[in-house]
Amino acid sequence: MATDSTAPARILGSADVDERATIGVGTTIWHLAQVREDAVVGAGCTVGRGAYVGPGVRVGDGCKLQNYALVYEPAVLEDGVFVGPAVVLTNDLYPRAITPDGAVKTTDDWQAVGVTIRTGAAIGARAVCVAPVTIGRWATVAAGAVVTTDVPDFALVAGVPARRIRWVGRAGVPLERTGPEGWRCPATGDEFTEADGVLREADKSVSFRE
Repeated sequence: MATDSTAPARILGSADVDERATIGVGTTIWHLAQVREDAVVGAGCTVGRGAYVGPGVRVGDGCKLQNYALVYEPAVLEDGVFVGPAVVLTNDLYPRAITPDGAVKTTDDWQAVGVTIRTGAAIGARAVCVAPVTIGRWATVAAGAVVTTDVPDFALVAGVPARRIRWVGRAGVPLERTGPEGWRCPATGDEFTEADGVLREADKSVSFRE
């Protein structure tokens, strides 16, 4: 993904970025955002006001974390991911504040599990992704959805719990059916085939002759 390799990172004065975090060139960390130790935020990213990036989280290039998004460790975001305002990526499969015997839980009493978001995917405002789940390439999670199972590539999911309601292309626009197994993006013209609940991009290198 193209980025300006000469532009330094921009970190606003009220942001809290741990000195052990790695921030890529051309990235902006806005007011009151927190980036914890050993987190890696790639080049050309935006981390919005009040957003949280947990210890060891990996964020690829060209990502946008909107205001008050909470990205808990050990989440992994690939390139070009959009995380909307107030989204939560959880990390505790069986959350409890205390152990069964009543003791306050410490970091030794649980194992963090993460959310993985593949290239180009988008998570709508106030959606919750319950770890461990994977959001597929170029998928879209609708605002307010609660994701409890993996989301396929190019799927649009909505609801509580989230279910696939459409297919979308790289532009995020719902696809139009062109045949029993065919789909087309009205924004880009890209074509897709569907089989067994999986959507695949058509091979553009293949030419057809009459």
